[in-house]
Amino acid sequence: MPSLWKQLTFSFATLLCVLSATLLLVALATERWVSGRILCGTGAELVSANCSELDKFTGHIYYGLFQGQKTRRCGLGNRSTKIYIFPTLVQTLNTGLHVMVIVFLLVAVGFTLLSLSFSIYNARKVPYQSIKGPTGLYIWNTIAGVFGSLAVLCFLAAVRHHRLTERVSNYQETLFHFSILDERLDWSFWLGVASVATHGVVCVVVAMSRIKLPKPQNKKQSEQPTVTAEVLMY
Repeated sequence: MPSLWKQLTFSFATLLCVLSATLLLVALATERWVSGRILCGTGAELVSANCSELDKFTGHIYYGLFQGQKTRRCGLGNRSTKIYIFPTLVQTLNTGLHVMVIVFLLVAVGFTLLSLSFSIYNARKVPYQSIKGPTGLYIWNTIAGVFGSLAVLCFLAAVRHHRLTERVSNYQETLFHFSILDERLDWSFWLGVASVATHGVVCVVVAMSRIKLPKPQNKKQSEQPTVTAEVLMY
């Protein structure tokens, strides 16, 4: 059985792995990777709207890796439209880059679960192979962190350099053209970033498990009187 300190540290590493996997799965399933405001430029030009009237043509958009929602305002009130990335919208985007984001996140989830199983094993038993001990945990968490980082960077590239929000907002729009007033990375994206940071914390916790705490001395043995030959004579 591992020492109490190792049991505590690896149990904490187990909780962190569960947290990381949960963050990734929630990020995959939710629709708040990007949110922003969109301007119906066509409608504003038709009525020659001035600055004070642009609010009547300003809508909102948010989307994730699979779906989202767009609320457009073109002078006739709000009209909400559900956005589905698959199977047709993704063909108008950088398909390879978008699919890579999803694949990288799924691979990160897989290695996070592998790290979880190793953390549970080390909390209960002393590994007889180095790959099953802290070395393996370093490897699996590093790989999971790398794939999570790649997913985040690929999504950033799609948003910043491939005008992802503009393409999504103008999908299947024939009469109106929408311009992006502002966009921001929303909380689903930051969940993925937090998951990457969690793997770094796991590595720190695993390193702490190798700290050897001083063992408490047995006071009873130190307090026993020393019996010498002179004492035995009496």
